[in-house]
Amino acid sequence: MTNLCCRQFEKFIFIMETIDKLVDKTYLELKNTYGGDKNSYFGLIYLENEYRLPRAKAINQIAFNNNDLGIDGFHFDLERRNFYIFQFKNTTSHAVFKDSLIQLTEKGIENVFSGIPDRTSNQLIKQLRSNIIENRSLINQVCIRFIFNGEPEEAEKSQVLDKLKEDLENKKYYIDKFFGDRQVILVAEFRSFSGKVGNVSNQQRTHTYKLSLKQVFPTHGPTNEVMHVGLIKLLDLFHIYKDMGKRFFERNIRYGLGSGEAVNKAIMKSLKDIVFEGKELPENFMFNHNGVTLYAEILRQNADENYSIIAPRILNGAQTITTFAEFIDSNIDGNKLKLNDKTLNSIYVLCKIITQANQDFITRVTICNNRQNPVEPWNLHANDLIQLQLQDKFKEEVGIYYERQENAFENIDVEEEGFIDAKALELLKMTQTFLITEGNIQRIANMRQIFEEENLYNNVFSENRLKADCRYIVLCYKIHMRLRKLLGDIMDKGYNKYAYLPKARHLLWALLCQAVLNDDKLEELAAQFGTNMITSNAYIDYLSNLATTRCRFLLSELTNQEKYSSKINEGNFSFLRTNAAFEFCMETAKNKWNWTHKKLNSR
Repeated sequence: MTNLCCRQFEKFIFIMETIDKLVDKTYLELKNTYGGDKNSYFGLIYLENEYRLPRAKAINQIAFNNNDLGIDGFHFDLERRNFYIFQFKNTTSHAVFKDSLIQLTEKGIENVFSGIPDRTSNQLIKQLRSNIIENRSLINQVCIRFIFNGEPEEAEKSQVLDKLKEDLENKKYYIDKFFGDRQVILVAEFRSFSGKVGNVSNQQRTHTYKLSLKQVFPTHGPTNEVMHVGLIKLLDLFHIYKDMGKRFFERNIRYGLGSGEAVNKAIMKSLKDIVFEGKELPENFMFNHNGVTLYAEILRQNADENYSIIAPRILNGAQTITTFAEFIDSNIDGNKLKLNDKTLNSIYVLCKIITQANQDFITRVTICNNRQNPVEPWNLHANDLIQLQLQDKFKEEVGIYYERQENAFENIDVEEEGFIDAKALELLKMTQTFLITEGNIQRIANMRQIFEEENLYNNVFSENRLKADCRYIVLCYKIHMRLRKLLGDIMDKGYNKYAYLPKARHLLWALLCQAVLNDDKLEELAAQFGTNMITSNAYIDYLSNLATTRCRFLLSELTNQEKYSSKINEGNFSFLRTNAAFEFCMETAKNKWNWTHKKLNSR
């Protein structure tokens, strides 16, 4: 088996080297004529090899500049009746598809299939547009392929790419409109240059639903966003949920909280009182409920005065829908629902439907609308792109689940998803870990502010976090899991002397992080303890030694300062929770052991 793996690896290296040589050779031959970078010539070689195209034809189907709306090339295969749209990345990393996928979703698909040419379109887009119009009656599938040198299956596991690919698939209505009554399938997939394929996403239909909306009126946002306010039938939301499943909730901040929550109990009781007991009128529900908020690609009124909604997503109201679904499912076998069908059909809820909005706008709407249940502000950032990227990063680098959505970890099959650990990294504790290693101890006292003020949040969750070594992050993160024991280990050296120590728990955590990150054997520690969530005895013994021989000394030096010792005598321990205390300790550690302030933002 080992020999087989070696041969496969050697074959992979040979293929990569061959591709690189071809790209370099073609780039040198053609760059003065066509410009562009080596990535463009990677795509050119792919078209020539995969579809046996002569160079003179393939050149006209490749973008040689950056103004491509997320489209690097195209090809129409008459025999298969497939129209291909490509993104090419001459790398083994699937993460580089992120920006191009966003471009393709926000502008590319609309530009190609809407018939409204973009002023910035280059020659490739004009060629593509002409080709697709000419072959409109022959095309059965539109295939969007993401070609790179990496493993397609790994790309399919990416939370970031999965979310962005879903956004792309929601644009299928442009394709439907272009081809009219003919059913054309959308296929999106990742492929390696060598031919490996990931899981093929076969989008045969656009998620379109009829709605019974009442008293609808539209209003416009600052940059042409539209909000439609009205009353929506609860049964319509139920049918969408049953058809789309968890995909309906992809934009929501968390999974359903379950029927045991107080809010959901109240909804369930209200439904029973209306439908079965007759204690309340159906009209009462919309008065007693805060309403739901949806995002959709399109909402349009039909000739019969009903509405059609395309690619809906729930932004707020998941608890209402899941509780209503539980109410229906738990009573579906009896006659009560049938006997009260008219009443059930009469339950409406206030609804806001947002259309024509970009992702940043939708994120803000989601945050501002999720105040109905007790929601912590960190939950409201669960679907931020940086959180998705961190989730991918931890899975790929150390195989640990990062729980950005509340209740998500308990709702997944750990083994099936490829995780070994029974514990997850939690968003809130991750935030504290980043703050701790920055020496920003004071901020921990007001975690809500971090997530409520955009500049503070962006500082903590900057793109630089993606450059950090996950193993180092895990080493620092796990310290809090046994912090009480480590505090006790120091206090055992003199209880009266260190009786104040519980007030300095965050300071101790911060100093232990720096002790670990400044250790000459950091790489060995990372390999041994940084790839799992186990707080092994060996790691705890190592931390205990640091706590008692390094951090204890620093804390003693701090509290022996006249200005601080007097405060301790007065029972004032607030200075232990300041950045100044951390800075003093780090200056002492620098003089004594040559420590430098290490941060989790680079390798």
